[in-house]
Amino acid sequence: MTAVKVKICGLVRPEDVAAAVEAGADVLGFIFAASPRQLAPEQAARLTAAVPDGIIRVGLFMNQPATLVRTTLASAELDVLQFHGDEDNTFCRQFGRPFIKAISMRSEDPEREAGTYPDAVGVVLDSHAPGGAGGTGQAFDWRREVRVTQPVWLAGGLNPDNVAEAVRRFSPYAVDVSSGVEDSPGVKNHALIRKFIDNARRN
Repeated sequence: MTAVKVKICGLVRPEDVAAAVEAGADVLGFIFAASPRQLAPEQAARLTAAVPDGIIRVGLFMNQPATLVRTTLASAELDVLQFHGDEDNTFCRQFGRPFIKAISMRSEDPEREAGTYPDAVGVVLDSHAPGGAGGTGQAFDWRREVRVTQPVWLAGGLNPDNVAEAVRRFSPYAVDVSSGVEDSPGVKNHALIRKFIDNARRN
């Protein structure tokens, strides 16, 4: 069985980027949407430049103008884009980067919604309210069966103590954590990052 990929999201400090890399994260997430962890493009440029080859750098946006996405791409080194708002497939695919799309598990029909993004390289199943931001720290019911064609990135309420169970129940392509490995918004706990990654891959 292929090991689950691990994404550490909401990185704002160079020392946290270094800790995530050292702990073995596969994917690092940088937030440009309104959030306590929001980065300016020039901040992200410094952080993403320090990421070694082979680790995927994801930029998260939510209902922001295409011009802002392009400005950010001109500064920061991003491999994949993540859209968390009402952006449609045409909007998401226009930037010349692979993209993943967040789908709320509290929406009326997550499977149908995921199907409207045929060009997405993955869908992030999160517990946020429809149209709302993630990072709530709340989980959805992992026993719920969701049939989508894209690889599933599981987010929402994950932490070192529950990620192994989530992986067993859901068999996602990747798990995505932010607040679950923090001491406060944007301040990562390096011991929790290591524990989260180790437990995600324990299965």
